Amino acid sequence: MNDLYDLIIIGAGPAGLAAAIYAGRAKLKTLVVEGAAPGGQVSITSEVVNYPGVLKSSGSALSAVMKQQATNFGVAFTSDDAVKVELEDDVKEVRTSGGEAFRAVSVIAATGAKPRTLGFEGEQEFAGRGVAYCATCDGEFFSGMDVFVIGAGFAAAEEAIFLTRFAKKVTIIARKPALSCPKSIADKVMQNERIDVRFNTELLSLTGDAVPKKARFINNVSKEEWTYEADDESGTFGVFVFVGYEPSSGLFKNQLSMDEQGYVITDDDMKTNIDGVYAVGDIRPKRLRQLVTAVSDGAVAATSIERFVEAKKERLGISTERPAEQASGAVARSGAQAVDAKPAESFLDGGIKEQLVAFFDRFERPVKLALFTSDGDALSDRLMQFAQEFCGLTDKITFQAYKKEDDVFGVRDYPALAILREDGSFTGITFHGVPGGHEFNSFVFALYNTAGPGQQHDAQIMERIGEIDKPVSIRVYVSLSCTMCPELVTAAQYIAAHNPNVTAGMFDLTYFPDVRKRYNIMSVPAMVINDGDVLFGKKSIAQVLDLLLDAKMG
Repeated sequence: MNDLYDLIIIGAGPAGLAAAIYAGRAKLKTLVVEGAAPGGQVSITSEVVNYPGVLKSSGSALSAVMKQQATNFGVAFTSDDAVKVELEDDVKEVRTSGGEAFRAVSVIAATGAKPRTLGFEGEQEFAGRGVAYCATCDGEFFSGMDVFVIGAGFAAAEEAIFLTRFAKKVTIIARKPALSCPKSIADKVMQNERIDVRFNTELLSLTGDAVPKKARFINNVSKEEWTYEADDESGTFGVFVFVGYEPSSGLFKNQLSMDEQGYVITDDDMKTNIDGVYAVGDIRPKRLRQLVTAVSDGAVAATSIERFVEAKKERLGISTERPAEQASGAVARSGAQAVDAKPAESFLDGGIKEQLVAFFDRFERPVKLALFTSDGDALSDRLMQFAQEFCGLTDKITFQAYKKEDDVFGVRDYPALAILREDGSFTGITFHGVPGGHEFNSFVFALYNTAGPGQQHDAQIMERIGEIDKPVSIRVYVSLSCTMCPELVTAAQYIAAHNPNVTAGMFDLTYFPDVRKRYNIMSVPAMVINDGDVLFGKKSIAQVLDLLLDAKMG
């Protein structure tokens, strides 16, 4: 059974990646279903200083190293999301958003947790327009403004410190009488001149028009209420909510035993109630939710699984093909291997170039790039440098530069990097900004989907893409630090690659401040369809299709 894995790990946060490293080193044939934005919560952490043996790192850099360690041990990755699991039988099955069904003797649930909402009046109304949940993704949109951080724990304290890079002033609203984070972090908060802390305080409501204008608070001891109003210069303010997380365990509902909060229950070996199924990281009930405990969970689970898998395969009389250790990433199928890029300002380093050269060998057809530039524009110059460097890696990708006055392919926004088919026809896919950071993967997938064979989706998805019979323009606004943006960008551009009625552009909001003002965008990803209302939050390809095929969008 060469198509059978020893282990499938669902989730690529620190717990899942640690399990992958240990499993790969133990020669288990392992697949990680990582989704479009791997790395888990740590990937949006700007500074990691408490991980033993690492003096200082960013969460995204540490995640990239972990993933490289796993690929070096022969672990395969797929960037699709897990959408359905069947765990009861001896051989488990994991179905993905790409329409594939992967089979394995064992499974690790490592899907982590997501930020909790608070439920105050105005939270939903102003989500994306003043209310945010990721300082790394959205902090820059509040430059020069007052910002309120709701929460008293480690995440609230850390993110408050990070937000001082942008905000005029940061005020922590803590329901408790003290910060519930390590003293070293609490001391940094209390000593920071740009941070105020309001203890025993809660946010009651936000009011305004298109953006928040007024916030109402209450002291939960004295019951005294007070109001903050935005100043005339800023016109608004920000509210970042960090009040803990809730487990992302819905995929395993009615199969794995969970507590009242939805956390998956395990024993000390990370084993769940189902034989061969384990759970690690923030999806488990635990006292301390830190990088070091997540990694520990992964190591324990993989070590336990090693013994389980050998016994199970012997009893069933089956075998799996052992993975070979390698210097570059393995792939689970014909889909593209996600590539971790350096920040846009340095473009491509040697390691990335080596991975790309191997990746280009999978192209079935050549691809062309059209670069649309404006004279004297800094972004145009950077896009030109990027295109020259990127296309210099292979003869399968060429590019041609155009000026704004050339008016070809109907491209509306300059500068832009457009993807063309082999015959020179326009795919409808554009990048307005250097495709670096987390959007480098989006660019790579867009090329792969144009050149073929591309990412695979099930017949129902392809049929729904074909049902779009009217012109549709999708504009996805992102920041390159956003881990949630690539899934939406890739979904929109996949649809464009397979339906000539659809165009899909990625816009780096750093270069389009007028758009931010027009739509009051203070959170990413943000999507606008046919110049309509802005829609916030990451979305799968199925969710994007739901919106495109809605009669109101027609």
